Amino acid sequence: MDTARIQALLEPFLESSLPPSTLDQISIYIDLLLRWNARINLTAIRHPEEIVTRHFGESFFLARHLFPKSVANASSSCHPERSQAKSEAIGLAKSKDPYPSTAPHVLDIGSGAGFPGLPLKLWAPHIHLTLVESNSKKATFLREVARTLTLTNINVITDRAEVLAARPDFPRTEVVTLRAVERLDEILPQAVTLLAPRATLALLIGAAQLPRLTAATTMKWHPPIPIPQSYQRVLSIGVHE
Repeated sequence: MDTARIQALLEPFLESSLPPSTLDQISIYIDLLLRWNARINLTAIRHPEEIVTRHFGESFFLARHLFPKSVANASSSCHPERSQAKSEAIGLAKSKDPYPSTAPHVLDIGSGAGFPGLPLKLWAPHIHLTLVESNSKKATFLREVARTLTLTNINVITDRAEVLAARPDFPRTEVVTLRAVERLDEILPQAVTLLAPRATLALLIGAAQLPRLTAATTMKWHPPIPIPQSYQRVLSIGVHE
């Protein structure tokens, strides 16, 4: 897919243009997704432009709120009490070690075709990313995308979130992401269990699901942020206290 068109489609979701190298990676990712989707059911969305807006647009919208690209953006993010930590994390990307131990660890539950986890890695390459996908064929696809795009420091786990949440030895993480969750009441307690103290839970959900958040958790939720080009979808970010 033409990278200029990708950039134009992503513009409503971003505050600035993506680097040409990232746009190239997105184009390759789309080609892979369409080819694999002909064999296994990765997504019901099959038109390339809709894939850009619905999948990549939402994912990068989440990414720029979790990891603002500048200190100024970080200070005006939806959870300012984590601004300093985020600014430090962003600075790590410029250090000699591309994956320092102090870089954020991100756990994406139910990754499916890789959203929002893989675009989040494209946006913030320094993060330690774990993708959790119970379907073995989808997990194989995720590994293939990471290999083709030469993305490193990614761990793909073929398991269910409830199994990982029940393991006391499984590391708790600083950021957990969830998207398009149907059984929200079931998965939310598991997601919270996987959070470290004062960690962040970021959800891309329908606005109708918002009342369930306070009912299912005791987290501190920030005001939901409407997703561009959608009347029903929101980004909701909570902090584990």
